[in-house]
Amino acid sequence: MFKHLLIPTDGSKLSEAAIRAGISLARENDAKVTALYVMPDYRAIIYGADALLTYNSAEFERSMNSNADTALQFVDQIARPEGVPCEFVRIASSSVYQTIVQQAQERHCDLICMASHGRKGISGILLGSETQRVLTHTHIPVLVHRPEVANETS
Repeated sequence: MFKHLLIPTDGSKLSEAAIRAGISLARENDAKVTALYVMPDYRAIIYGADALLTYNSAEFERSMNSNADTALQFVDQIARPEGVPCEFVRIASSSVYQTIVQQAQERHCDLICMASHGRKGISGILLGSETQRVLTHTHIPVLVHRPEVANETS
């Protein structure tokens, strides 16, 4: 059914659960995977309350690449034993959802498999949801892996 899955990750436990589900789906469908880590664009202007904040861009970039390495290595550790071919992509961008949508289109993915942090209420309104933005800005099917909630009732 699906032949090329895009699995974005932010390195969180929720992303790890979505990675496991996506790799399992890819194995069952004899599909390949592109794992994507979107790093914040450190060149974006950062403002404090009254002034521009200073930061060490080289240190920031090292830190972001280290986070990307860790997240993408996790995907490799799950995919390799399952025999799922994987490509690993890291991109610096100021817009996570746009990068996810763009990469899925450019790489001809037929499914995006991603986590949802499940924010509700005011935090959902204020923080927004990259998953929601992807859902509303792509024509490619999106499989949303929701976190398991203990003691959830039907």
